[in-house]
Amino acid sequence: MSKEEIFVKLKEILVSVFELDEADITPDALLGDDLDLDSIDAIDLVVKMKEYTPEGKPTIDASIFKEVKTVQDVVDAIAKVWA
Repeated sequence: MSKEEIFVKLKEILVSVFELDEADITPDALLGDDLDLDSIDAIDLVVKMKEYTPEGKPTIDASIFKEVKTVQDVVDAIAKVWA
């Protein structure tokens, strides 16, 4: 799955599950400050993204969210796990 595909799926989840405005979800959007997501939301996001783990790739671990601050950080972290 490419970074662009990960971003699209991430955006879909943020809109449908967290009821965020799609226009607010940009690569440079800060998860906490701009999107008002907390650590519990991050865990929910990991659970949802695990459903899209490509076959043969490791699943996403919540620990990757300790270092992320922006939407692009999330995309990059997931892409690294699935590389």
